[in-house]
Amino acid sequence: MKDLKIAKEVYEAIAEEIHSDSSPVGIDAKKTHIIILDKLLKLEKKLESIEKRLKQLEK
Repeated sequence: MKDLKIAKEVYEAIAEEIHSDSSPVGIDAKKTHIIILDKLLKLEKKLESIEKRLKQLEK
């Protein structure tokens, strides 16, 4: 899947950000989930804004 490929620099930056030596899986799950939820909430706001503009154009 080409869409899932991430630049090495981006991959390493994310890995460094969520890394945790104290976790058995090597990542801070809470921090990881917070980052994901924050990004999803921002996407939701952008989509709502786009939908609002599209509705205005339809009138």
